[in-house]
Parts: sequence; C-alpha cells; structure tokens
Amino acid sequence: MARTDEVPQQITADWLDASGTRAVMAALEAARPGGARFVGGCVRNTLRGIPADDIDIATQILPEDVMTAMKAAGIRALPTGIEHGTVTAIVGGKPFEITSLRRDVETDGRRAVVAFTEDWAEDAQRRDFRLNAIYAGSDGTLHEVVPGSIADALAGRVIFIGDGDQRLKEDYLRILRFFRFNAWYGAEVDAEGLAACTRQKDGLAKIARERIWKELKRLLEAPDPSDAMLAMEESGVLAAILPEASAGDLPALVSAEQGEGLGPDPLQRLMALLPRRLREVREVSRVLRLSNAERDRLAAWADPALPHVGTFSAADLAEAFYRHGIEAICDRALIEAANGAGESLKLVLASAARWSRPVFPLGGADALAAGLSGPEVGKALAEAEEAWIASGFTLPREALLARLSRLD
Repeated sequence: MARTDEVPQQITADWLDASGTRAVMAALEAARPGGARFVGGCVRNTLRGIPADDIDIATQILPEDVMTAMKAAGIRALPTGIEHGTVTAIVGGKPFEITSLRRDVETDGRRAVVAFTEDWAEDAQRRDFRLNAIYAGSDGTLHEVVPGSIADALAGRVIFIGDGDQRLKEDYLRILRFFRFNAWYGAEVDAEGLAACTRQKDGLAKIARERIWKELKRLLEAPDPSDAMLAMEESGVLAAILPEASAGDLPALVSAEQGEGLGPDPLQRLMALLPRRLREVREVSRVLRLSNAERDRLAAWADPALPHVGTFSAADLAEAFYRHGIEAICDRALIEAANGAGESLKLVLASAARWSRPVFPLGGADALAAGLSGPEVGKALAEAEEAWIASGFTLPREALLARLSRLD
C-alpha cells in the first residue's frame, strides 16, 4: 500500500489483468471508448493492499446498450437491476456488475428514482463515502472525481460525500453502512459523520428489517468491530435498531476469539450484544427477520435450561454436548469468557474438537421385543437413556436390554 502522504496515480492487481476483466472492459470499450471505469470496493481495496472481492464497473453507456455490447462480445449478461441501470456480466462464472452513471431525481430514504447521465461527477455525488467514489480506467489509472477520496482510502477515513444529513436522507441504510465501513476500513470515526448519523437515526424505522440485519451482520463480520459498535451505541443508533443491546462486552469477546485463534462469528457477536433472556432473544429474532437456523441457534444459547459451563469437567461437557449440542455449549462458553466467567473456555473448545456424538444403542423395536407397549415404550427408553448418559455413555447394550426386561 502507498504511503498516506503520497497520492498514487495508478493501481495494479491480478484482477485487473484477469482474462474475464479484460473481456468485459474490451466489450464496453468497443461500444464507447473511454466510457467505462472500475469503481467502489475493488479500487478502494486495491489501494489499501487488500483483496478485492467484487468487481464493479461504472459506465457512460445506457443499460440496454450494455446488454447489446455484451451480446456482441459473446458474454452472458443479466438485467439484474436494469431499471436502476445495473447489468451483470458473467465470464467464467465470475460476475461483473456494470452500472450506468446516474443522478438521483427523487429519494425517500429507502429507494431512489434515478436518471442516467454521462457526467462522472454527477455519478460520484450520489455515492455515500468519498473512499467509495474512486474510479480507475481499464489500465488502472486513477480518476479522483471527489477531492480527497484517494487519501481517505489510504488513511482509513470514512467521510460522507457532501452533506452527511442529505446523504442519509437519500437512504437511511447508509447510517449502518457508516459504521460498517468504519469497522472494516476506518482508523478513527469521523465526528461530523457520527453526528449526522445521530441526527438521522430515527430514519432507520423506514428500512426493511432484512436489510438492517444484512448490514449489521456484515459489520459484525469485521475482524474487530468493537470501536465502530461502541460508537454506534454512544450515538443511539444501536438502540434505534436493538433497544436491549449493548456493545460493552464486544471488545472482551474479540479478545477471547483472538486468544483462541477463532475467526469472527457474527451470530456469536450478536449474542454478546444481547441480554441472555429468551424473551428478548426471540424478539430480536423476529425484529431482524433471522433465518430459522439463526433463530434456533440464538434461542439455544439463551435457553435457561442450558447450564453455566465455566466450571465444567470433561465429563460434564460430554453430557452437555449430548443434551444441548456442541454449538450451543461453545457459544455459551465464549460469551461467558467475554463476561469474565469463562475459566474453562480452552477445555470446552478442546473437548468439542475431539467429541463425536455417541449413538444410543436401543430403539423402539427393542422395547417392543421386551414386551412393552403404548406410552411404556417412550418412558422406558427415556429412563434407559438417562442411565446410559449417567454412565458416561458406557453402559453396554446388554445391560440396557436387561433394564427394559425388568420394566416389563
């Protein structure tokens, strides 16, 4: 990455020279020479020396003409958002999102009515942050349409383009994007941007819950989102989306993760924000429209029947894994560690890595063969299973069958 007191004029990266990238840009160049540039994360990340996941392209070509240009080049293209100017080209299974230059005609905080333009500056002014409004030509030559944008990307400054309040009123989801980009790229939270988010936080009520969770989840996936989340809490934005949440335990959770060599888990980090009370957890699942798997995992962590695991022995853990599942126990142990009560986190993680679920050696056919019927079957098997668990899963099948025979 270049020094922050230098302003590079060009970027170089493998994705720039990839055959798929060259093919897409060549097709656009044939339709309008000089009319397409890379923009957004691929440029920002390359400047910062980190991998670029998505390749976004801005173009002066109208979307219908983009479709025609791709077809002429033999490239598959999908009109994924053509009413807003976006076409997705696919080469070798890799997508390239191509969007015609736009200006906002009308916004309501959730969606915008746009008009197409050929003016790069107009297109830049409708974007959110200066570090996301850097353009690069097909050879990597940089075009700084918004002054200071390259320096922002290098220094990790997340600053709104123009007036922050106006940017947020155009799309209130940008409030959460402000904190997400700070979590991933920010060196220090911009005071003016934070103040704008504080003033506009009530606008988040207009945003679909699914979009809020998607944005919050991406924020929580950052290597260390602690500072951004604490700023979100101080601004009142966190309370606006999750009234019961607090980011106070998040730094300790991140420290525990790093100490054990664990990667970021956004759902565990959500747990660290919430009180471990089943009613509140169920409400959060409803409010954020969590998937069934996410909802069930959150509920398992908050289940009052799940014991405190901080002082468990290896034998205790084996039983807990069997009764509650490895995931719930590991979630509980990590959150307890963040709360300062996780004395056995290492033991929990080591035991989980070695544990495989034992198979109860009896079934309904065994109970029937022992002469049991009706409700007796379930009751007898449950009692036998409890004895088997109490033995450390060692009671042999013959002994368990003998128990069933005695119940007959």
